[in-house]
Amino acid sequence: MQKAEWMQSRDRLRIAILAAYAIGLHGLERMIPAPLPWLRFGLANIITLTALMLYGLRVALTITLIRVLLVSLLTGSFLGPGFVLSLGGGVASTLLMGLASALLSSLFSAVGISLIGSMAHNLTQLTLAYLLFIRRMEPILFVTPLILLLGIITGMVNGMASGLLLKKLKGDSPEVKAAAGRES
Repeated sequence: MQKAEWMQSRDRLRIAILAAYAIGLHGLERMIPAPLPWLRFGLANIITLTALMLYGLRVALTITLIRVLLVSLLTGSFLGPGFVLSLGGGVASTLLMGLASALLSSLFSAVGISLIGSMAHNLTQLTLAYLLFIRRMEPILFVTPLILLLGIITGMVNGMASGLLLKKLKGDSPEVKAAAGRES
């Protein structure tokens, strides 16, 4: 087996394992009673952010797409409103976290990048809900402050969890050491 093929296999395995962790965290989160029907903590984003900081945007985006697709198929929501909102929010947040990580990594820790992702996710979902489903501004404006406040809290918690995970993995590989070093 050539080295390039081995690297590709290793990358596919890495993506599969991280996607499985993200799907597992999403499943765990669904078992936690939500304080509001539409409120989710976004635990799977801990894995997305960790993957982004360790392996880059391509891997993080792949994990996001796999997670959204498989979870929607497993829960019977494929192509429904929840799928559309999840896909839009997940892709937007991953792309903006990738941009922030690439351009502003010296300014932001995992918490800062997670906050950017959380705000992108929530604002994208609110925009999609308005454009595709609700088409009335009043309900969107009514829930926006609460959603953004809760997004700040969950973004901080998920960012701290990702930072701890990066530090825990610190000795595993050079890329983990480099990503964890940004957290110090």
